[in-house]
Amino acid sequence: MSVDYVELHARSAFSFLEGASTPEELIAACKELKMPAMALLDRDGLYGAPRFHLAANKLDITAHIGAELSVQSPTSKVQSQQTDVGRKRRASDVFTLPLLVRNRTGYQNLCRLITLMKLRVPKHAKPGECAITTDELAAHVQGLVCLTGGNDGPLAKKSNHKDTEDAQRITDWLSDVLGKDNVYAELQRHFTREEEARNQAIIEIARRLKLPLLATNSVGYALRQQRQVADVFTCIRNHVRLETAGELLSINSERHVKSAKEMVKLFADLPEAIANTTELSSRLEFTMQDLGYEFPKYPVPPGETMTSFLRQRTYEGAHLRYGRNGSFAHADVQTGRGFRAGVAGPFNAHEITPRLLVAMLCHGVTVRSERVGVSIGLDRNRGRAVAEIRCQGQQGRLHF
Repeated sequence: MSVDYVELHARSAFSFLEGASTPEELIAACKELKMPAMALLDRDGLYGAPRFHLAANKLDITAHIGAELSVQSPTSKVQSQQTDVGRKRRASDVFTLPLLVRNRTGYQNLCRLITLMKLRVPKHAKPGECAITTDELAAHVQGLVCLTGGNDGPLAKKSNHKDTEDAQRITDWLSDVLGKDNVYAELQRHFTREEEARNQAIIEIARRLKLPLLATNSVGYALRQQRQVADVFTCIRNHVRLETAGELLSINSERHVKSAKEMVKLFADLPEAIANTTELSSRLEFTMQDLGYEFPKYPVPPGETMTSFLRQRTYEGAHLRYGRNGSFAHADVQTGRGFRAGVAGPFNAHEITPRLLVAMLCHGVTVRSERVGVSIGLDRNRGRAVAEIRCQGQQGRLHF
């Protein structure tokens, strides 16, 4: 009987100087090992997610989306909102929390968390200067699943074989914030004593709190031989030469994409940690295929729908703009076509056509681009043109 394993913690080269493989290389390795799915968690962003999704689609692999977010420790006395922009934060005050997207709401919340983080600090912030607060995390956890992480995770510096009190306190906090069903005790085995000691402490805490165990390989590169590239990136990140890097470099080449057979052998004593990878993968329903664009909802008077309200305002605008002459009749026809194309409902940028613009213009659209107009097609520069449209009604601006 074959046992499936899904790698749910991988970084790509979009985790700048921390991942050594492109999203396409990770998916190719996944396909070679007949793995049904994989999760990409780049550092503090979703940079590699689109390419990861496209590559996975071509090879019929499920691409799970997530990110490793820098989070201020709940035990830290330094509050992000109280620090000046650019002020350095101690490394011990920040940990890396792997988050996986479970549904569309989770994707929205993950994007909001990343935005909050990026808006707070300068563009070229150093590691540790850019982190979300515990309050922000607590306010945006719906639809997200978290892992306890690896060497730089919330439990890494708090757990050892003698004292697990601090580690359990943080795990308790994660369980309270996300719910026990959405916290997985992550185990990694790269043949180091320190890591195995941490694993035993995490297993003890997980048993105590009844949290599920989850095996990952914390993938940093697709193939074993790409470890050399990872070493070069480590030197660049730490501003040292390869011959003087010493203990900064990884002690082995184990952080590559491993087969189900290899992982089952590694965790022979913990089969549930392997089984839980497929269980969690089945819970992660969201893929970027489901992203789409949804027309934002706006308030309407009682008894009106978004479509009926916008239709009425459009006809009012058409009457003011064209009067009751032939132009009004032409606009009437075009407006009807525009509503059938979905003016007040979900639509994509490629659906913004001249006839749709007529309906919007009748409503009082102010066009600020020479590329946009009723008589000009939008086959080129469509995105830029649409971005420059402002919709204004008779009694104020209608926000979409």
